[in-house]
Amino acid sequence: MKIPSDAPLIGVIACVRDLDDQPFHTAGEKYLTGVAIGAEGLPIVIPSLGAAYDAAAVVRRFDGLLVTGSPSNVAVDLYGGAPDRQESPQDPARDATTLPLIRAALAAGLPMLCICRGLQELNVALGGTLNPQVHLAPGRLDHRAPRNVSFAERFAPRHGVRFDPNGQFQRLLGRHDIEVNSLHWQGIERLAADLVVEGWAPDGVIEAVSVRDAPGFALGVQWHPEFRVQDNPVSMALFRAFGAAARRYGRARG
Repeated sequence: MKIPSDAPLIGVIACVRDLDDQPFHTAGEKYLTGVAIGAEGLPIVIPSLGAAYDAAAVVRRFDGLLVTGSPSNVAVDLYGGAPDRQESPQDPARDATTLPLIRAALAAGLPMLCICRGLQELNVALGGTLNPQVHLAPGRLDHRAPRNVSFAERFAPRHGVRFDPNGQFQRLLGRHDIEVNSLHWQGIERLAADLVVEGWAPDGVIEAVSVRDAPGFALGVQWHPEFRVQDNPVSMALFRAFGAAARRYGRARG
């Protein structure tokens, strides 16, 4: 892998994790290689420093924004949701960082791809709500990651997703339906007014959205296309489209 010299600068949201009794700002390698290999971009990790940022000033530095998945969940008090399970992993610093950055990115027309927790953050940032435990809702599948299996098995395909035949995903991917992995507890409950549903799981869980009337590329997915992106033509097509949008944006802003 060699990152092109004219690669667009793509910000990658960091999580805050306690390691060796101190906080570290981390971004999984699969997201970084997803940007580098799939989008042909230069990934730059954005630490989750919350109110320390002027969100509008931050997004002006980038050509694209990747809002990653995470082991943590969006705090229910940010959207007035039902109580979460007691042991639900939380990341308040990330919450305080991503929601303003998402809004600023949309206002600037910055190309943005939101994955798993990122999709949920996109919905909350725009006024929607989440179900913190999708598997407990009547008629829903268990979308959580399987336990006691290898890393590769956790990210293996678990269920189908069907796309709106008139939506952006159908145009970008050239597919009516695909098979995806599934590793999430939370899911969209009430859709934000500015989001358009473009993909559904067999049980009706929202799996893909676009931002209504967005001035630029602004998509979210509930699955993890960054996992072994180079081995999945559908994932490559999604990241290639994101990278192309970021490259155009970068050239336009000079």
